Amino acid sequence: MKYDKLFALMKEKGLTTYKIRKEHIITETTLQKLREGKNVTTDSISALCAALGCQPGDIMEYVEEENKDA
Repeated sequence: MKYDKLFALMKEKGLTTYKIRKEHIITETTLQKLREGKNVTTDSISALCAALGCQPGDIMEYVEEENKDA
């Protein structure tokens, strides 16, 4: 998964990582997972969508992984 759209939307709407942590929207660990493109829970996605007033497709994008056997 890629979360580039999330960080762009956060910037557009003025939602900082400080505010996310202060208001307990998601944890710092989850923020780091998002930065690294790792898996996060649907609860985290839901909390971000509620805070940003958007749908999951507005903040994340499926990207097919390269074949590691090749």
